[in-house]
Amino acid sequence: MNIESGSRMRLSFIAYASLILATVANSSAAQTPDDPTIAACKATGLLALQAQAPEITDLIFDMETLAVSAADTKIENIPVTAVVLGEAYISRKEQSAKADRFVCLLGEKGKVLLTFFTAR
Repeated sequence: MNIESGSRMRLSFIAYASLILATVANSSAAQTPDDPTIAACKATGLLALQAQAPEITDLIFDMETLAVSAADTKIENIPVTAVVLGEAYISRKEQSAKADRFVCLLGEKGKVLLTFFTAR
């Protein structure tokens, strides 16, 4: 790696970190499980998870880790109006839940465009 590519990598990291900080800074502080944005992400996420693994019984969002941010952007020509980031506990029959990270993108009229879960 030469000096120029190392500098670009540091600048890319700084830009990415700034984007994450801006997202968290724009988050509303007091989220509740009955917030329509959070409820939509939970319902859609649970259905998607159960379609892949019927033994999943519940999806519990860790409200302390949630960052809900308003967005005014597009993916190609599809408007994205909100982004939800955080941790969720995926409960399975006869197993205790463990925390997974998730991302949920919402579009116009609160429609969930994407839910994505990843193991920690």
